[in-house]
Amino acid sequence: MSHMRKGLLLVLSGPSGVGKGTVGKALMARNPNIRFSVSCTTRAPRPGEVDGLHYFFKTEEEFRRMIDEGAFLEHTRVFGANYYGTPRAYVEQQLCAGQDILLDIDVQGALNVKRLCPEAVMMFLAPPSMSVLKSRLVGRGTESSEAVERRFHEAYGELGHMGEYEYLVINDVLDKAVTELEQIIAAERLRVCRNEDFIVKFHAEGGQPL
Repeated sequence: MSHMRKGLLLVLSGPSGVGKGTVGKALMARNPNIRFSVSCTTRAPRPGEVDGLHYFFKTEEEFRRMIDEGAFLEHTRVFGANYYGTPRAYVEQQLCAGQDILLDIDVQGALNVKRLCPEAVMMFLAPPSMSVLKSRLVGRGTESSEAVERRFHEAYGELGHMGEYEYLVINDVLDKAVTELEQIIAAERLRVCRNEDFIVKFHAEGGQPL
């Protein structure tokens, strides 16, 4: 009897301005079985947002209780205001249904996921150089020069954690970066430890008479 393949937990990190969002969306557009996880948040829903589809909206009391219960793979508080977190039960449910889940999270959150889920595929997206990264941050034109400098320094700190990941992809050309992520995912699906059902079935058939 064949069993459904368990989905892959894909973790993509990288500094602000490296293009994680663009690369992640392009990856999912080319691979329908990959989707972003749905996060929990304490911020108010925006017009058009649906609970359970865009986010799981929680009160601060509910969110804090979930933290105490260990219900998150990772969580953070943004600018001392709203909480955001990746719900462990939702991710497990999706993976067991064969869905590949992509987490676009910062280094701190990613390393926590790695600790709780050693089977997670840890991928770091880096810029071709620091000068290119700074140009991208400035090119956004959405922040002050002080904010850009702050993000640039934070990026340098995050890049120092590249060695704690399994895979490094340089986002120089979008299509090339996405293709390399697809190659990583294809290789991960072929790991022996992810194909134990086939091995068991193979050995069982080997015991049958010809």
